[in-house]
Amino acid sequence: MLWQEVTVHTTEEAIEMITNFIHELGAGGVSIEESGTLNKERDTSFGQLYETPFNDIPEGRAVIKGYFYHGIDMEPIMADLKASVEQLSEFDIDTGNPSFELREVDDEDWAHAWKQYFKPIRVSDRLTIKPTWEDYTASPEELILELDPGMAFGTGTHATTSLCLKTLEKVMKPGDDVIDVGTGSGILSIAAAKLGAKHVLAVDLDPVAVTSALDNTKQNQLEDQITVKLSDLLGVLKESETEDAAQLGVTIPVQLVVANILAEVIVLFVDDVYEVLQQGGYYITSGIITNKEADVEKALIAAKFTIVEKNYDSNWVVIVARKL
Repeated sequence: MLWQEVTVHTTEEAIEMITNFIHELGAGGVSIEESGTLNKERDTSFGQLYETPFNDIPEGRAVIKGYFYHGIDMEPIMADLKASVEQLSEFDIDTGNPSFELREVDDEDWAHAWKQYFKPIRVSDRLTIKPTWEDYTASPEELILELDPGMAFGTGTHATTSLCLKTLEKVMKPGDDVIDVGTGSGILSIAAAKLGAKHVLAVDLDPVAVTSALDNTKQNQLEDQITVKLSDLLGVLKESETEDAAQLGVTIPVQLVVANILAEVIVLFVDDVYEVLQQGGYYITSGIITNKEADVEKALIAAKFTIVEKNYDSNWVVIVARKL
């Protein structure tokens, strides 16, 4: 199948916003490649090995690619994208004199090519992510997350996801009911289930993500512990008040909510998260670039959450809030 590939050469600082723009313009998938410089600090606390150099992208730069169906008129899309990227300077986001490219590609050229770079990685004391196509011998204490993200976000290699995984391991208690908002590949839901969650409800508004999360749930043989739904959190709240509530798998209010999505989206539903959590429950939220940290923290406090912990990786932060 032919696709139209839009490439934006920009900065790592601008990744979150430009990726969001491309999604909003109707892309069927987005890929991100960051600097592979030898000078980039990488976590080796669990013995991770990194092939170097990863690529020839300069320090602090990134290449973002969006894929649009063949036949779509790309002229207005390219114009809107360029205008949106140009406006980022008004928000003090450095886009680094971005350049744009457009070409036709066959899906076989890109849908699987990235897999050669996705290797097993131990991201925390207990959690190891293993691509489904890789062989790997686990140690007795490791919990293996079998993953094929396809076109959905979440391989565990991005700072936002690894931050969430490490925080989830610290905060979640065995027997908790968990809701994963914007589940993407389902990686956080799978981790929660492996760590002993009673049940996990994984929701996403993207049908591609829902399909990916369902496939990965089956790959890990967790169908009895994870329910995947095409929904947002408000839809879940409404369903919990009806006779269909049993289909959610979890009992609302739950003990833990996790969301690894855009900061701009996080601030829109903090009140819904507060309502869906039991007293004393935790909200782990990531996908937050540091220059948006204050906005998210302000929204959480306004919703009566208490900030109990923050952890950082590069320009990203994960915030742990509690309903007290």
